[in-house]
This record gives sequence, C-alpha cells and structure tokens, in this order.
Amino acid sequence: MEKSVNLHRKSRRCGPALAFLLLRLTLGLNICMHGVSRIFSGPAAFAYSLVPMFQRTPLPAWSVHLFGLILPWSEALLGFLLFLGFCTRLALVTGSLLIVVLMFGTTLREDWITASIQLIYAVVYAALLALVRWNYYSLDRLVWRPQIGQERK
Repeated sequence: MEKSVNLHRKSRRCGPALAFLLLRLTLGLNICMHGVSRIFSGPAAFAYSLVPMFQRTPLPAWSVHLFGLILPWSEALLGFLLFLGFCTRLALVTGSLLIVVLMFGTTLREDWITASIQLIYAVVYAALLALVRWNYYSLDRLVWRPQIGQERK
C-alpha cells in the first residue's frame, strides 16, 4: 500500500517537473547560444555593432560598448547555468534583471518589435521563477538534496 502511495506522488510530480525541465532547457540553450555565438564572432565586434544603434539615445558610447563586451559572457554563463539547472533560482533572477536592462536600452531606442520579443523572455523567466519548486530534474537537486532533506525534519 505504501509503495502505491509513493508511486502516485511521484507520478503527480512527473508532469509539472518534466514541463519545467523542458522550458528551463529551452530557455537555457537559447540564452547560452546567444552568448556563445557572439563570443565566437568576437565580443569586440558585437560591442562595436551596438554603438551606432544607440547614437540617438542619451547613453554614452563607452557605456554601450562596455555593456556589449560583457553581455555575451553573461548570456553564455546564465544560459549554461539554466541548462544544467545549477543555481537555478539565482540564474533566473539574474536573467530577469538582465532582461530589464535590455528592455531599458531597447525602449530608449524605441525599437518596439524587439521590446515585444524581450517581453516574451520576461514572461518565460517569471513563469520559471514562479514555478521553481518543480525544478526536480536538475543539478540543484543532486547537489543540495541532503540539505533540503535536513530542512524538512
């Protein structure tokens, strides 16, 4: 009887946990590949390409260039962490804040099409953050499982 109850609990958890895994993997891969492709193309080239896009904004060219140098590495790291499910909550919060910064720059440029795409990213980050309790299939669970078990006692 006890085995039947445990099996039922595991099956109820499986659907939402699997959905969370697939969305986390998809977002992680997407964000990571944004960064990796920009790193392989040369972060400096990417940074220089941003400067003309922000000429008509109050942002100084040096700040846009510096942001462009940092962004690919940030995307690659955040995406990789999300893909692995390691430090997931921190990666989701940091990624959400990154989207806020990107949205700021995009709306300064009045690029409403890109802003609408970034809004979709913001919704996905928010959904994953709200449902992080379903982060069952992750490195977080493997690494922190002993501590999680001790907290419940």
